[in-house]
Amino acid sequence: MSTGTLFDKVWDLHTVGILPSGQTQLFIGLHLIHEVTSPQAFSMLRERGLSVLFPDRTVATVDHIIPTDDLARPFADSMAEEMLQELEKNTAANNIRFYPVGSGRQGIVHVIAPEQGLTQPGMTIACGDSHTSTHGAFGAIAFGIGTSQVRDVLASQTLALSKLKVRKIEVNGKLNPGVFAKDVILHIIRKLGVKGGVGYAYEFAGTTFEQMSMEERMTVCNMSIEGGARCGYVNPDQVTYDYLNGRDFAPKGEAWDQAIAWWNSLRSDADAVFDDVVVFDAADIAPTVTWGITPGQGIGISDPVPTPDTMPEDERAIALEAYQYMDLKPGEPLQGTKVDVCFIGSCTNGRISDLREAAKVAQGRQVAAGVKAFVVPGSERVKVQAEKEGLDRIFVEAGFEWREPGCSMCLAMNPDKLEGRQLSASSSNRNFKGRQGSASGRTLLMSPAMVVAAAVTGKVTDVRELM
Repeated sequence: MSTGTLFDKVWDLHTVGILPSGQTQLFIGLHLIHEVTSPQAFSMLRERGLSVLFPDRTVATVDHIIPTDDLARPFADSMAEEMLQELEKNTAANNIRFYPVGSGRQGIVHVIAPEQGLTQPGMTIACGDSHTSTHGAFGAIAFGIGTSQVRDVLASQTLALSKLKVRKIEVNGKLNPGVFAKDVILHIIRKLGVKGGVGYAYEFAGTTFEQMSMEERMTVCNMSIEGGARCGYVNPDQVTYDYLNGRDFAPKGEAWDQAIAWWNSLRSDADAVFDDVVVFDAADIAPTVTWGITPGQGIGISDPVPTPDTMPEDERAIALEAYQYMDLKPGEPLQGTKVDVCFIGSCTNGRISDLREAAKVAQGRQVAAGVKAFVVPGSERVKVQAEKEGLDRIFVEAGFEWREPGCSMCLAMNPDKLEGRQLSASSSNRNFKGRQGSASGRTLLMSPAMVVAAAVTGKVTDVRELM
């Protein structure tokens, strides 16, 4: 085994060979599929007369196109119905494990794999979805891939990839009240830029990440991709093992003890050499909100919208575009801006801990008049747990809609969409133009607690004022 970073160790252990192109042929331990990027991949296999090489290493669910209000089949959206039927057909024909609605295990692909213990340290994981980086929270190396690569993994259980450099991002100290994992990753992206991670894997280290729960680490790794990195990870530790212990697919008995010894050996060595190291202080991070049209256009809640003269020259053109599109003026506060829609959910912030934090702020308060607010659990298991804890009642009594699990308004490939110029306070991961379903709709990214603060006041609000 190589010495050095976790990334190097896992990469070397999964290397099948070096291709003539210079790329590595990398074995993929777990392949996650859903209804959007898999139909064409299965068609390509059929055209070539190929079968799925290791069906037991592939797990499927439905998440992107699923309605979150009315689950009656056939779906009202005929294309969504067709995509689901295709997934049902392909998984059955290839003996692939599939978690449909009502199975008790359906949900957003990056929520269900960790909660079932499918995601484990030292794995290589691939999925036809950019936010596959989420699984790096466990000390796995996880890649979002395109449809032709989905085909390659189905057919060969390998991927052709160029090896990445590794940047260590260290954050130290205790987060201030009202500051969450979402704020940490938005702060990092704001400082390093949306292209800062191109060509890199990000290793998240330091006392701040060590103090985070697994679900908080998943939020951070989830948005590595928004910072331009191909993947992000945290070294496995006791927090990881406590989370995994007893889950459906986690090792049991003697195999558990052997697994922990193995996982510990994969951690980055004390003398590991990184291609770059960046250090942040947790005390400098405030509740962070995006104001523009990229996840890197963020500010602390108390800061004004930045002026062009405070930016690097190469960022000014997109800033001018953002001011116009978002209808914001440089130098003015974002705080107090009226919101129309408030969305809590997504693979970034649809887990049980996210809903607990949001419910703390919602309890005893009311959604402001004229605001549409809704909560979408990340999986059927999250929904059951939230209802067991009474979180659904807190949200409903506060005026939120309580929905069925799915990707929902994160990307609007389902009925949950913005209309016209609506402004959304969203706990999701992307604020691109049109991302939430309206070509002119606008998105402000923030933590779930901040989304609730916006919902109950009707405007962008510092959640610390309500805590």
